[in-house]
Amino acid sequence: MPVIKINGTAREYDKGTTYEEIAKEYQHEFRYRIAAVIFNGKICELMKKVKRDGELSFVTFGDDIGHKTMRRTAVMMLIKAIRDVEGKNSAPSAKIEFLIGNSYYCTLRDGMEVTDEFAQKVAERFKQLVDMAIPIVKNVYPIDEAIELFREQGMTDKVALLKYRRSSEINIYKLQDFYDYFYGYMLPNTSYIENFMITRKGEGLMLTLPPKSEPDKLIILEDRNKLFNTMKLASDWGAMMGIDNVGDLNNKVCEGRINEMILVQESLQERRIGEIACKIHDRPDVKFVMIAGPSSSGKTSFANRLSIQLRTYGLIPHPISLDNYFVNREDTPLNPDGSYNFECLGAMDIEKFNEDMGKLLKGERVEMPEFNFITGKREMNGEFLQLGDNDILVIEGIHGLNEQMTYALPAESKFKIYISALTTLSIDSHNRIPTTDGRLLRRIVRDARTRGASAKKTISMWDSVRAGEEENIFPFQEDADEMFNSAQIYELAVIKPYAEPLLFSIEKGEPEYYEAKRLLKFLDYFVSVDSSMLPRNSICREFVGGSCFKV
Repeated sequence: MPVIKINGTAREYDKGTTYEEIAKEYQHEFRYRIAAVIFNGKICELMKKVKRDGELSFVTFGDDIGHKTMRRTAVMMLIKAIRDVEGKNSAPSAKIEFLIGNSYYCTLRDGMEVTDEFAQKVAERFKQLVDMAIPIVKNVYPIDEAIELFREQGMTDKVALLKYRRSSEINIYKLQDFYDYFYGYMLPNTSYIENFMITRKGEGLMLTLPPKSEPDKLIILEDRNKLFNTMKLASDWGAMMGIDNVGDLNNKVCEGRINEMILVQESLQERRIGEIACKIHDRPDVKFVMIAGPSSSGKTSFANRLSIQLRTYGLIPHPISLDNYFVNREDTPLNPDGSYNFECLGAMDIEKFNEDMGKLLKGERVEMPEFNFITGKREMNGEFLQLGDNDILVIEGIHGLNEQMTYALPAESKFKIYISALTTLSIDSHNRIPTTDGRLLRRIVRDARTRGASAKKTISMWDSVRAGEEENIFPFQEDADEMFNSAQIYELAVIKPYAEPLLFSIEKGEPEYYEAKRLLKFLDYFVSVDSSMLPRNSICREFVGGSCFKV
């Protein structure tokens, strides 16, 4: 009998015992439901069986891997529920478009109208699937057989995706009579998805699930209509370019049409930046353009390109970084672990910023500070600024949308812009690409190039970075006058050859190994694109290098 070591204690189990059976014995020790296990350093699904001796630990819904496993399973159940309500046995019409907060937005093909009644039927069918505790069966298929299976089911997006897979086999999951491919791990049966809500949203459906912070609770957030519309615009751009998923992108690359695709994408973004500049010009009282967004959004490149567009309207932009208004290092608030918290509002000299901006608004001459990151002190180096009728400040920083940062400035003098890399490109119709993955890969490449930081270090800091974004940026995004999506439909194919060597450097056994392995598997879907094709002002160049801007 295999001997399994759990929490330092060795126990014998019969061969063929599932990890789910073992998890049930230990579930009482965990606050959240167990979603997977780590056996001898490898993540394993609960439906897998014990075969040999080893050491085992558990992954719950409160862990990143476990939470993604829960979400992925719920998506499969949603697609199955829609298929059952439609009464189709062929290709599912559902397409997972993007994630807004804790909710997936899903549309239907074939022009099918989504009504409140339809949404209710899908929700009822989903609940039936939960109550039935239907097993999710995983089988390994040779690539050729998998392609034929999906071709028979009319899943042309998966056929296109698998065409470029270099592995000889692929995992396919079966839920009753429904077969599908999913990028990542799955739960053993449908009963695990206890908390969910399905509603109609515009032309589609919203599937709301618990957040990772409280994976046992369904938290309903306020509508984020501006973010939703920005994501929808990006999806429409992709459809217009004929690129709905990674298979479509790879086809364009292999057909030799990548240069045309890059130029169209860049033109779409430039047009959008021009539209924002026009709106700023049409508000003559605006003197402060406040730009904020999460890490690796391309804020610096965007600010430069916006400044150029503002000049075409006769305005004279002056870039300012909120970083220059950091308090001195010794006055910076501390995190619970004793490290400096540079991302909280308390790290900023709010009074000094409002004093300086107020004087500039009155037309006074002001000496502008510069923060010395080496000494940790703010310095005055004789840089003066005075605003004329056509002068305008383009201010970029993490707290740009927070009214507390600009409390003394009149509302009519401010124009707020939220920027983020909101990826809407999908792996296929049922596997979306998280926007955070795109930003993380951007940061890994940029940090290695500009700061000499390893991928291991960047990944290790990512949870802390994300926590700061959740606290200081995302709550204010809907307060923006305009949103700008900096994600480029081709960029992951460009970033791939830069990111892969950095990720391969992370060794097995290191805490960041699982995330590096996941990202490498993800990048394997893409056919690489040479960055030499990019225009010099491309936002992507802020990360891979060669930008005409000082980024």
